[in-house]
Amino acid sequence: PSAARPMIRVAVADDQELIRAGLSAILSAEPDMQIVGTAADGAEAVGLILTVKPDVALMDIRMPEVDGLEATRRLVAAGVETRILILTTFGTDTNVLEALRAGASGFLLKDAPRGSLLASIRAVAAGDATLEASVLRQLVQVHLSKPDPPQPSAGLDRLTPKELEVLVRVARGQSNQEIASALFVSETTVKTHVAHTLAKLGARNRIQLVILAYQNGLA
Repeated sequence: PSAARPMIRVAVADDQELIRAGLSAILSAEPDMQIVGTAADGAEAVGLILTVKPDVALMDIRMPEVDGLEATRRLVAAGVETRILILTTFGTDTNVLEALRAGASGFLLKDAPRGSLLASIRAVAAGDATLEASVLRQLVQVHLSKPDPPQPSAGLDRLTPKELEVLVRVARGQSNQEIASALFVSETTVKTHVAHTLAKLGARNRIQLVILAYQNGLA
């Protein structure tokens, strides 16, 4: 294993055998990644992830019986620390947004290049969210155009002006590094602001912050 990077343990859940095999082959070739199991449907994925506790799980959203959305809900309800990365064929699949709201750490289009796949896994393993901003915007707009959008978050008035500014920048898709540069503070300070904002708003990850920001007209 590479001395520079800690080993990332990954599980793959997809109902297509070729995709499971292909992803496993790509990831196994990386010095800092190890495949710890694969699953062919959501129920199997839940059992696998609860048992082997991988760092990251690649979760197909459209699977028979229990789909990736329901599997994500069950895993989040069980309190797993595994970060779930949703795999989808369609960038505007509203199920993806539901999975993100349920607590998934990001999503990837299945036709994403190899480099994006690897970068996304490393990002979520390190605690960042991963999303394509343009696709997330589409998803959020579709979601907010429904007749009964979720109620605005009550925790916004508890944010400090600096936390609010960080939230707006997170919603624009800026990384901690970009936010730190813009606000002339350290990355550690930005991480602290993000952590406080997550806690105050009861959000699980950055993606839920983005959704809250859109719901409240901040983005």
